[in-house]
Amino acid sequence: MEPIELRHKLHQIPELMFREFETTKLLTDTISKLPVIKIHHPLETGLLVEYTVNNNGYLLFRADIDALPIKEETGIDFSSTNNFMHACGHDVHSSILYGFMKYVVENKIDRNILFLFQPAEEGGGGAEKVIASGILYKFKIEKAFALHVTDEYDFGTIASTSGVLFASAFEVDLEIYGKSAHVAFPENGVHSFDTLRLFLDKVDSLIKGKTERIIFGYGKISSGTARNIIPSLTRAECTIRTMNMESSLKFHDDLKQLLDELKSTKGIAYNLHKGPLYSEVVVNENLFKQYSSLLSKDYNFIDCGSKMTGEDFGFFTKLYPSFMFWLGTSKGEKHGLHNPKFLPDDSIIDVAIDIFKKIIHH
Repeated sequence: MEPIELRHKLHQIPELMFREFETTKLLTDTISKLPVIKIHHPLETGLLVEYTVNNNGYLLFRADIDALPIKEETGIDFSSTNNFMHACGHDVHSSILYGFMKYVVENKIDRNILFLFQPAEEGGGGAEKVIASGILYKFKIEKAFALHVTDEYDFGTIASTSGVLFASAFEVDLEIYGKSAHVAFPENGVHSFDTLRLFLDKVDSLIKGKTERIIFGYGKISSGTARNIIPSLTRAECTIRTMNMESSLKFHDDLKQLLDELKSTKGIAYNLHKGPLYSEVVVNENLFKQYSSLLSKDYNFIDCGSKMTGEDFGFFTKLYPSFMFWLGTSKGEKHGLHNPKFLPDDSIIDVAIDIFKKIIHH
């Protein structure tokens, strides 16, 4: 199977984190047709493909395989067949890695390489669970590599930076408990949603007083049971973005302090649940110098600085010298990641494979 055909098949069967069973089967069935390689399944979904040809160390190349709970609006003939979507390009990442692996095997490249098709990048901490499985410790991994497609940059543009490329991301869920009452008698209730609004205002003020870069995002809020009842429970699904894990944990403590104050003054109760905490993605300084110099000969390479995007590849960057980069896909369109119309062109696959080729031959 060719990489573009695989991309189309993957795009049609998007699956959420740790439920990538059909995706894993398709990848396993396709990759198992290649000679030399050995397939490992450290987790229930995803796979690690081993290519060993000598006694030296290994390079690790990683792609993510999970999708998002988004209804696709691209209108293409290989659209999603369910209510999920590869709106973050993971179908493209996986097809790139497969095509690169195919090149390595068919050309009998004299480098030991691990190809990781990782589940649950979008949530659940898939990278951390792969590491915890112990499978990677069986290999002497010298460097780790990954890319992420985006239409923020023009087609074929490579963007990275030395140091923190992507922020630490910390998922937190907040529940605020008040007291129900008829809206005509607000004095008899404690309005949980109004308390959330007050809390968010206090968070904004807190962030404005900080010198470091912090984002507190909230993408999903639910509250109430009827239009004429003061809601006793309000839930918010939130994310913290900072430049390192330590700052994320410290900001979580700051949130608890604000909530404790509201508990005292407004009479609410609350639960602040900790979700997955992602490490920041750190690009090794020496590798950045090396590959920016190499790749800028054939590609438009820009230093994009740090982004507040979250990416659990950061856990690998804590273990190995790593190089990760954005790969631009835009041919004029600018939909953005996690958008129901985000659709990189198939031709970016060969571009990315060429970049990986240059990296291993350098």
